[in-house]
Amino acid sequence: MATQTAADRRSAERDAYDAYLAACPTRNLLDRISDKWVTLLLCALQDGPRRYNELSRKLAGISQKMLTQTLRTLERDGLVTREVTPSVPVRVDYALTPLGTSLRATVEQLKLWAEANMDHVYLARAGYDARNESHQD
Repeated sequence: MATQTAADRRSAERDAYDAYLAACPTRNLLDRISDKWVTLLLCALQDGPRRYNELSRKLAGISQKMLTQTLRTLERDGLVTREVTPSVPVRVDYALTPLGTSLRATVEQLKLWAEANMDHVYLARAGYDARNESHQD
């Protein structure tokens, strides 16, 4: 059995996923999953499969283009499945995969935190703005 030198161990640690490292691919994933539409879509799918139009109505303000792009990205990343049922009109349902379900619980907490703390954020912003306005004079 070969032993590793300290330099080999440090090199292996650099090659492991570490989002603090600039070249780590998890940075792209973090960027993607921290998007507001991703968070809201994952939460909207928590109760089971939904059709495109249901999701569009649930996520007020999302454009068709953004909804389509976000669903495709989530499908590509293995977080959402897309099931087409041949009918007239064609029925398309989106559902969470097990991987998507595991992430949904986390992003739902973020959504709930934002809803519960928005008033505190508004107060903090107002205080900050008031302090900075007095420094500009």
